[in-house]
Amino acid sequence: MKNANVVIRPFDAATDLKILSTIWIEASLEAHSFIGKKRLTEQRKLTEEAYLPKAETSVACLDREAVGFISLLDCFIGGIFIAPGWQGHGIGRTLIADALARKGELSLEVYTENEQAVRFYKRLGFQEVFRRAVDDFGFPFPNAALRIET
Repeated sequence: MKNANVVIRPFDAATDLKILSTIWIEASLEAHSFIGKKRLTEQRKLTEEAYLPKAETSVACLDREAVGFISLLDCFIGGIFIAPGWQGHGIGRTLIADALARKGELSLEVYTENEQAVRFYKRLGFQEVFRRAVDDFGFPFPNAALRIET
């Protein structure tokens, strides 16, 4: 289901940090359960202290309520997370389209075990560039690097 009422606005640390952190942990626990709750809880602190403040983050809102976000490091998608109750409503697609229109190209890495995300990106036109057997922390969770350009 497509939701045309999505408003995308810039991240405001004062008002968005905790809500986006909550969206991140809830979505991560569903999509990345293979990583484990303990590690995800540890990564949540990094998300709050480093990733969100340092990235160019756009927030997707419905009726002024944050329901998802995308964080960019130049043209690299450091993260895109949609609140679990809002997945499948076109919010992720809208965030990607907005970022692609601004940047002209996007790349990302996705856990290959997160098959739903891999399918989502491929439906949008992302092409696989390479794979690696470990994640950024050196754990044995295979990643695929994907890329798209306008």
